Amino acid sequence: MTYRPLVKVHLWSGLRSLADGQEVVEVRAATIGQMLDGLVAAYPGLEEAVEAGVSVSIDGKIYAQGLTQPVAEENEIYLLQRIKGG
Repeated sequence: MTYRPLVKVHLWSGLRSLADGQEVVEVRAATIGQMLDGLVAAYPGLEEAVEAGVSVSIDGKIYAQGLTQPVAEENEIYLLQRIKGG
């Protein structure tokens, strides 16, 4: 089994009520995809938002796609609403 670090994920204010009111949650993940799966497993209320599409900020760089992008314990990770343009 591949090692999955415990990463801290900051949630935007609209999601906190779906994660027991927490601003920061922890999940075991080595990639963005594993992190999103772990968030939904731990907090099923987040599934709709994750399925609708989210962006992830890792150390200030925003990823709207790229589920295989690595994440690590030392990263500063934020889950963001996907910005929709038109």
